[in-house]
Amino acid sequence: MKHSRVKDLLSSEKSNYEVTVKGWVRTFRNNQFIALNDGSTINNIQCVVDFENTPEETLKRITTGAALSLTGNLVESKGAGQKYEIQVSKLEILGDSDAEKFPMQPKKHSLEFLRENAHLRVRTNAFGAIMRVRSVLAFAVHQYFQEKGFVYVNTPVITGADAEGAGEMFQVTSLPLDNLPKNEEGNIDYKKDFFGKHTNLTVSGQLEGETFAMALGQIYTFGPTFRAENSNTSRHLAEFWMIEPEVAFNDLNDNMDLAEDFIQYVIKYTMDKCQDDLKFLESRLQEEEKQKPQAERSEMGLLEKLNFVLENNFKRVSYTEAIDILRDSTPNKKKKFQYIINEWGADLQSEHERYLVEKHFKCPVILFDYPANIKAFYMRLNEDGKTVRAMDILFPGIGEIVGGSQREERYEVLVEKMKVLGIDEEELWWYLDTRRFGSAVHSGFGLGFERLVLFVTGMTNIRDVIPFPRTPQNAEF
Repeated sequence: MKHSRVKDLLSSEKSNYEVTVKGWVRTFRNNQFIALNDGSTINNIQCVVDFENTPEETLKRITTGAALSLTGNLVESKGAGQKYEIQVSKLEILGDSDAEKFPMQPKKHSLEFLRENAHLRVRTNAFGAIMRVRSVLAFAVHQYFQEKGFVYVNTPVITGADAEGAGEMFQVTSLPLDNLPKNEEGNIDYKKDFFGKHTNLTVSGQLEGETFAMALGQIYTFGPTFRAENSNTSRHLAEFWMIEPEVAFNDLNDNMDLAEDFIQYVIKYTMDKCQDDLKFLESRLQEEEKQKPQAERSEMGLLEKLNFVLENNFKRVSYTEAIDILRDSTPNKKKKFQYIINEWGADLQSEHERYLVEKHFKCPVILFDYPANIKAFYMRLNEDGKTVRAMDILFPGIGEIVGGSQREERYEVLVEKMKVLGIDEEELWWYLDTRRFGSAVHSGFGLGFERLVLFVTGMTNIRDVIPFPRTPQNAEF
């Protein structure tokens, strides 16, 4: 008999029929009541065992974490808190779980402890909820772009180009590290390497994505990206997923419109599909907030914060205007910011971004027209010669969630910028070709998927919204 999913049984329109359910024991009390969960929902189904007619040996094996197959009658529950329960007629233990050794006991565990057990943490309510929300968000990303006629492009994971100019990339090589071949100058001879040249794991699919946008009109990438930044913050990962649309004939304003519409769509879609999980994550967040001093507590609950993004137009503010606001702000004047804003040209920190969103404008903010010298080479230079057509979207609690720009479509200007920054034209000959042959205005943005999951789940550490986090000194599992 095919087994049923717990989610379907709990939302069933009828009762009093035989079902089989398979899952893992969350709790077993009074030798009678099993709370069974199969991952389809945050909710468990109560399964009532006829303990008088069940061998003592079998009852002892019903422990937290054990895998069971249960067959019985689905009936309306007499107990509070659940609509249905199963009166068990047949019980089979599929996999034992030693109660003394199983780490995921039915109690509150620290997030640090759960990270050390990332292979089992998804069996907790919180991580089950986070990963279901992540899955639905990912589906919503594809649905949004597919509905709008975008083409999904798989850009390479291994690349010879550094899109950000950051230089912090993971090198890919098949050379023997204990006996590296050298050329006549005494440098490593990459001609002997697998690809015949120096290659890395990609930091972005943007440059390759641009080439496709200049033929297919509108494309998006959604894949893994890598940064070899030795950064141990709650907002950085060495391996993470990026969503990068690129659209021919879109200018910066079109780009801002697309990003705002996209974010609101995926959040709304997820709120509609993940109500139980988000309610659970909201109450989890409320408990966490109670442990903090009053001054550090969030002004909004999780669902309120999500609705806040749906219901407010994003405020569009130039970098120059933002600097003036920050310079004149109370925390800047009283030196409460860790990084004091004194002059135009400063790179904004997370504390400044959050001040603009949470305290000053009290809505999501899109900053645009940044100084050219703090942004990437491919961003379109404005007529003033000192700012570029860049945009960042700032969110409450998180700071920057999207970074994008109108791309520099003028061949001569792009080449000049590359010269100034010391970027090798020969290495990016193919990228420059898109400016030689039928160049046109085009724009795009990048959204770090984990930052979005962080925002939607209310978690505070990015390591808790990806199945197996990769960070400095940590590539376990």
